[in-house]
Amino acid sequence: MLQIPRSRSHPGAQLWSSSDCCPGVSGEIPRASGHPDASQDTPGAPTPNFGQAQVTSAPELCTQKQLELKVAELVQFLLIKDQRKIPIKRSGIMKHVVQDYKNIFPELLKLAAERLHYVFGYKLVELDPKSNAYILINALEPVHMDGELRGCQRTPTTGLLMIILGLIFMNGHSIPENDVWVFLRRLGVYPTKKHSVFGDPKKLITEDFVRQRYLEYRPIPHTDPVDCELQWGPRANLETSKMKVLMFVAKIHNQDPKHWPTQYCEALMDEQRRVNPEPQPQPLEVNVRDSQV
Repeated sequence: MLQIPRSRSHPGAQLWSSSDCCPGVSGEIPRASGHPDASQDTPGAPTPNFGQAQVTSAPELCTQKQLELKVAELVQFLLIKDQRKIPIKRSGIMKHVVQDYKNIFPELLKLAAERLHYVFGYKLVELDPKSNAYILINALEPVHMDGELRGCQRTPTTGLLMIILGLIFMNGHSIPENDVWVFLRRLGVYPTKKHSVFGDPKKLITEDFVRQRYLEYRPIPHTDPVDCELQWGPRANLETSKMKVLMFVAKIHNQDPKHWPTQYCEALMDEQRRVNPEPQPQPLEVNVRDSQV
């Protein structure tokens, strides 16, 4: 499991591995609405089990690293094909991506579907069993805890921004940029490669999000060559909260937010300050008569 250096102020903080973020889940890819077997989003329906990070089917066929690379390749393929807005044939997936991994195709598809949903904000939907074709639809609505990020609402960048805010909070208010890229590379997002959804990821994170004041981007003192770190920006503090971000992290891990007691206590204190803000000191009033000599 990929671990990120623990913060001194948050000794229990740990970043997610790509298998934590997009693990195998039970159930099938939902089918499009209107089909008799179409999946329906109903209150109380079971949520994906993010705790099962390891795929157990045919473990002798590939290592975990090979599996993660194949999932990243499948996600990229689906995102690129979706730009044409025509159904994506299973035969094309098998030919161009899955290849020798046919025995674990269901696991690959489930992992790719989870990554598409929680990272990019898309839901992978099977049109119907006979067509063997898939489409991507906008699926940001179910991740309700990031809905207050108004500047990025209903765009694929919302999931990426929430993940970065989570990395920062779980690491203790700041994180080196290099550590962010170590993690994002495991999701198929590279600082030097154009992405089919995010465009220029480095520009998006270190310039666009910074200009929108969601993130702060600062050089780390006494580093040679100079390294930079990311922190929450003022807009992130206004449009979301530590508790909402912690809930986002907890949902990805299928854990209760109390699983991280340090972060949970800090988030609770932040919620209390938002409900009962500390009174600001009032400026002293000067009596004009008393001030005259």
